[in-house]
Amino acid sequence: LAMLNQTQVSEFILLGLTDVQGLQRFFFISFLLLYLTSLLGSGAIVAMAISEPQLHTPMYFFLGNLSCLDIFFSTVTVPKMLTGLLFGHQPISLRGCLAQLHFFHFLGSTEAVLLATMAYDRYVAICNPLRYTLVMSPRTCLLLAVASWSVGFVHAMMHSVMTSQLRFCGHNHIHHFCCDIKPLLHLACSSISLNMTLLNVVTTSIVLGPFTLIVLSYLYIISFVFQKVRSKEGRWKLFSTCASHLTIVALLYIPVLFNYTPPSSGGFPKRDVQVSLMYSAITPALNPLVYTLRNQEVRSALKKALGRKL
Repeated sequence: LAMLNQTQVSEFILLGLTDVQGLQRFFFISFLLLYLTSLLGSGAIVAMAISEPQLHTPMYFFLGNLSCLDIFFSTVTVPKMLTGLLFGHQPISLRGCLAQLHFFHFLGSTEAVLLATMAYDRYVAICNPLRYTLVMSPRTCLLLAVASWSVGFVHAMMHSVMTSQLRFCGHNHIHHFCCDIKPLLHLACSSISLNMTLLNVVTTSIVLGPFTLIVLSYLYIISFVFQKVRSKEGRWKLFSTCASHLTIVALLYIPVLFNYTPPSSGGFPKRDVQVSLMYSAITPALNPLVYTLRNQEVRSALKKALGRKL
């Protein structure tokens, strides 16, 4: 009977990053600038990948997909977080919370799979250059991209459906700036053992599966380069084509591996918030910079595009 008396929670309060006023202003300005950088940078890359014929290659097709993901990914969490920094604690309905959780995991896991696809593209380009156009045909690229988005979608759907089955009563304060799975499980009053198992088994495989493929691709690339390429310049040139991709892999995977791979207990440390912040606000802003600064083709296409506008 006590269970029946507990009211079902219909909305949550996102406590955000901090209650310290001076810090709130500082965070607001910093994250607003990061968000705008992410939108402008990724938007420019998408526009160039579509409009510049010289960038109509598999690598830039995947990069265009990655940039779209970055725009959506930061948009899922950052605007809500910015309003929280301006106006204090943010209410969010149960439905809104589940929707945010769904898109957060959908876009995040799609990005993990897409980075593995990009590693495969680099592997074929370096280790099989003569067959590259045959192996990475437009149809294959499209299939690989659709597969990446689909895996992400199914993975997120599973979490949002499972989380929607939980009962929430009592506390409704989420110690986070967005609705993620762990802080929500922390508030549930029904059993979360199945949800925890899913988080530990499935989410860990979504993180570690692509990561393993990326590591394997690069081991193949490294051994190929050291066996077949004799000149230092040649080796350097091949490695530099992978540098931007590797930087982005590090930016996404280091925080994600911290957050989701150790089997989670029900506990929810502050570290999780900092780590989520890293890959939902900071990484999307850095990705376009990494690609444009490191990449001659993107830089020249950007100059061309700007030259036409001016």
